[in-house]
Amino acid sequence: MPPTDHHANQAEGLTSPFNDAVAVTPSDTVNLTDTTRALYIGSQGTISVVMAGSGNTVSFTLDKHEILPVRVTRVNATGTSCSNIVALW
Repeated sequence: MPPTDHHANQAEGLTSPFNDAVAVTPSDTVNLTDTTRALYIGSQGTISVVMAGSGNTVSFTLDKHEILPVRVTRVNATGTSCSNIVALW
């Protein structure tokens, strides 16, 4: 029997807990299948992403085990030294 989800009928918002996640393979040409609400960063380094709203490419320098609350469509291979990246939505 699956666990009871007491919040299944609630509207999801940007501050809601994440409902799904997938490991990210950085690519300079392939977009993610879903726009993120955040990225989990497993190792320290730099990450280059394409922002969902503007399409601009920006880079962030992060510590390990950080959650970066950004809506992105792609994690670029070029300019990304972080690993163990997980897309959250």
